[in-house]
Amino acid sequence: MFRLSGGTIKAGTFLGNAQDVAGALSPGSFVLNLCRDRLLFALALAAAMLRGQVTLLSSDRSPEWLATLSESYPGLYAVADYPAPPAQPFSWHLLDKGSIRLTGQRVAIPNIPAAQLACIVFTSGTTGQPLAHRKPWGGLVERSIDAAVWLELASDRTTSVVGMVPPHHMYGLETTVLLPLHAPAATWCGPAFYPQDVVAALRSVPAPRVLVTTPLQIRTLLHASIDLPPIDRIVSATAPLFPEMAQAAEERWKTRVVEIFGATEVGSIAGRRTTADDVWTTYPRVRLQQANPEGETLVVGPHAAAYPLSDIVELLDDRQFRLVGRRPDVVKLGGRRASLAELNRILAGLDGVIDGQFVAPDDLDRQPAARLLVFVVAPERSAEDLLAELRHRIDPLFLPRRIFKVDTLPRNDVGKLTHQALNTLRARTSEA
Repeated sequence: MFRLSGGTIKAGTFLGNAQDVAGALSPGSFVLNLCRDRLLFALALAAAMLRGQVTLLSSDRSPEWLATLSESYPGLYAVADYPAPPAQPFSWHLLDKGSIRLTGQRVAIPNIPAAQLACIVFTSGTTGQPLAHRKPWGGLVERSIDAAVWLELASDRTTSVVGMVPPHHMYGLETTVLLPLHAPAATWCGPAFYPQDVVAALRSVPAPRVLVTTPLQIRTLLHASIDLPPIDRIVSATAPLFPEMAQAAEERWKTRVVEIFGATEVGSIAGRRTTADDVWTTYPRVRLQQANPEGETLVVGPHAAAYPLSDIVELLDDRQFRLVGRRPDVVKLGGRRASLAELNRILAGLDGVIDGQFVAPDDLDRQPAARLLVFVVAPERSAEDLLAELRHRIDPLFLPRRIFKVDTLPRNDVGKLTHQALNTLRARTSEA
């Protein structure tokens, strides 16, 4: 189900609307879903599958990237809930929320083959050019059902899901679009980004409530010092959540904070309660295997081929592991290794730091004298004071050569810094 301020869209009505949208879509094999409204996004996704079209999902809206997609996927068209900007490289299908019916007759559930390619999801570009990952329908269904079991969604009641993350990202797709299609859950489809929007959204839906968010957004909510309506749990992903932040959230809002582990290439595969343990446990139908002596780990599930993780993990058995860090985030200096995620955790824990990021220079592997850089949002602290405090907390080899204070960090809509954003930050060092 999907919840709106004006009512609830139940399964039969949703499918009837999806059939209406499918009948109006353009011909072609590929459709780029640009809908910002969560209900329209879900309807466009379902309509495309009903027509046998493959949906492309990307958070990059730059003209250069859209032109690349148009060249790579012949016949591509876009479906969106806003008018087409000038000079688009493909045709544009506009969805109008005013045409959506809130009630309707029951429609038979379509039989979509498990092997049907539903989506091609692109990575966020944190390590370079976004990479495409193909998502068959069966695998998406499997992970939705497994996530519902892991989240302990009760079968005798409907859990309200309020998502602060966009549906174009794999995390948002699974938790706020696919979950209500396969589990007793109903997703809120109104605003839920700014703190007051989140409060209003949670008040608009019945208990039990689940808030789907990110570490950066949890920090924003904590800094806003707001009281949230009762929530059963907070779900976080996209970056490691620091236990101290999870503890603060649990104490302030009297809830449980859990994390989902996953990646665009494999979807969500595991979870943990952040304040309880540093061990992750995979979903019941997911197994992990060590692929080679170099430590590469394979994810194995019933509806997808074994796929290597981009993360370095310490396997405890075929279902439990500790996360060391993403391979691109692990840096080596002077024969020692450190995780940028752990360094960022220490930086974020300093008093007065609102946001911050350790960045490796491009020549770190080639220049023995190269050192890390730090960009920080900390209006009340000086760079010198922060550097002095870091000296007592991290290995001297990984101390930044310099700390650059900025007003904001150019994060994307799920709080990540893309490769292009990191290059922009590095460029500032040559100008300073």
